[in-house]
Amino acid sequence: MPPPLRLNAVAFISPQNHPILIRTFQKGDELKYHYVAHTSLDVIEERAGGGMTKSTDCYLGLLYAMDDVAAYGYVTPLRVKIVLALALTDSVVRDAEVIMTFKALHMAFYQAVSNPFLKLDVAFESPNDQIPYLVVGSAKWKRFRRRVDEVTRALGNHTPPL
Repeated sequence: MPPPLRLNAVAFISPQNHPILIRTFQKGDELKYHYVAHTSLDVIEERAGGGMTKSTDCYLGLLYAMDDVAAYGYVTPLRVKIVLALALTDSVVRDAEVIMTFKALHMAFYQAVSNPFLKLDVAFESPNDQIPYLVVGSAKWKRFRRRVDEVTRALGNHTPPL
């Protein structure tokens, strides 16, 4: 049995390229994983916007590897980007495991956004579409953060989220 994936961070990025949630699982490396999420956007835009992938392909695969981190990308049908930062190890990372992780995270996000009470803190007169994502720190998103943590624990990462 191969060793479990070591997830260091997960990032959800809006269609307008604003971070929705960047959850790190390594103490003291928060800024590093913000950098990983933002540098992944260039590769995601190149792959997803270049017309090279089918419209049904959400999984973008390995985006790049840097020092001790490998960044993998996923774009939902609503153009929300999900970036996983996995620890580089000597073991083989199977795409099937990464895709299952992305699908679980996508469903957690979908369930959070489907909550009809999510936008209660938002003024309805605002034409700006990104405002619901800006209240991600509110209590209404607590369940979403908890679901992200559950997916991480299911992978075998027992480090508490920061």
